[in-house]
Amino acid sequence: MSSSQQTAAASQQQSAANASQQQASSGAGSSSSGNDRVIDSVVFPPKHKLTISEVFDSHTGKPRPDVLKQHFILEGRIEENAALRIIQEGATILKAESTMIDIEAPVTVCGDIHGQFYDLKELFKVGGDVPETNYLFMGDFVDRGYYSVETFLLLLALKVRYPDRITLIRGNHESRQITQVYGFYDECIRKYGSVTVWRYCTEIFDYLSLSAIIDGKIFCVHGGLSPSIQYLDQIRSIDRKQEVPHDGPMCDLLWSDPEDTHGWGVSPRGAGYLFGSDVVSQFNAANDIDMICRAHQLVMEGYKWHFNETVLTVWSAPNYCYRCGNVAAILELNENLQRDFTIFEAAPQESRIIPSKKPSADYFL
Repeated sequence: MSSSQQTAAASQQQSAANASQQQASSGAGSSSSGNDRVIDSVVFPPKHKLTISEVFDSHTGKPRPDVLKQHFILEGRIEENAALRIIQEGATILKAESTMIDIEAPVTVCGDIHGQFYDLKELFKVGGDVPETNYLFMGDFVDRGYYSVETFLLLLALKVRYPDRITLIRGNHESRQITQVYGFYDECIRKYGSVTVWRYCTEIFDYLSLSAIIDGKIFCVHGGLSPSIQYLDQIRSIDRKQEVPHDGPMCDLLWSDPEDTHGWGVSPRGAGYLFGSDVVSQFNAANDIDMICRAHQLVMEGYKWHFNETVLTVWSAPNYCYRCGNVAAILELNENLQRDFTIFEAAPQESRIIPSKKPSADYFL
């Protein structure tokens, strides 16, 4: 290239750079919308991973949920051995619990969380912290959301620290097969570099109880009923310490749904059943219970009654998958089993970080 050609090329490059700078300054041709916010600074997640000595109290030997919660809010992580210790201590407690847990009111009942950690923070804000509030979570702690690890570890830490003030039962997503498809498996590998944390978590899933009964009158389960189960005592005898089967009573409890039908129907989910009001009437009468409380289905209003208030669906993941626009609910039962619903919305956008790619909000899983 000649000297004159080099000079001309340099001039063109400088002109292009000036034009690009002017365009950037003016915003011309920008793909950003008028809703974009200009921020003065970006707060990065803490690089330090909490150690066992920081996660566990040196005097009591118990985990420190408040420390975990604040660290997770900042998107901090904990060392793998600290996570594994929480899981192992949680397993010791959960495996000793019965397949159907007896709970005394007052208690606050919660539905699906699905890894939406910042919305779990909102739930505790409106419902009260453990141990002041006694909680029952009806499963599906993981998958879909981007913070399943943090969600499950915090709930487990609370269980270890306050075992009599929080009850965790199993949902259909507390499964090896399902978590390999819907996010939890990939999240564990991304955050810890191996399958170890996922493997420990899926082992503890097998120890989660399948149901709970509140004051002998409100039967709580993730999904619904099973044609193989007529009496509550049949649930107590299920060998729950296994991967969720593809069919049978254990599968049905985690997968079934109420439907405006007669008797039993085929579920479009491919697992469990649809059950009608007549099935519920027979089950409730046979077991002398007032109602069935369950989760498992997205409800735009946060909760939904079925069959003349004999079945209740509670959903506790607001703006499900960060796109559905629904509110969430929790059910507060006082000592007389009087009901009070608290509705809450998703955590403010500025209080969380949500990746741009949203998970699919597949109804059937």
